[in-house]
Amino acid sequence: MYFVYILFSTKTNRYYIGSTDNLESRLKHHNAGATPSTRSGAPYWDFKYIESLNDRTAALKRELEIKKKKSKRYIEWLISFPKFFGTRASR
Repeated sequence: MYFVYILFSTKTNRYYIGSTDNLESRLKHHNAGATPSTRSGAPYWDFKYIESLNDRTAALKRELEIKKKKSKRYIEWLISFPKFFGTRASR
């Protein structure tokens, strides 16, 4: 199983969209500052949205679909309707 996820950093007030087959490991990676595009928000990244998909290809396709919107407003709308698309992550 693969996942598309949306992270939010309270430090930068920014969202990040990604995909993985291991959510916990990926979050640790982001919060360790090991990913250049999320380094500035570390260690304050947390899941806001998780969507599960059957395979890597589907996950990458969905990740790209969300990223193409290029809209914070769309991301916040998506997070607010998890029952239709994915899971609102609260940790």
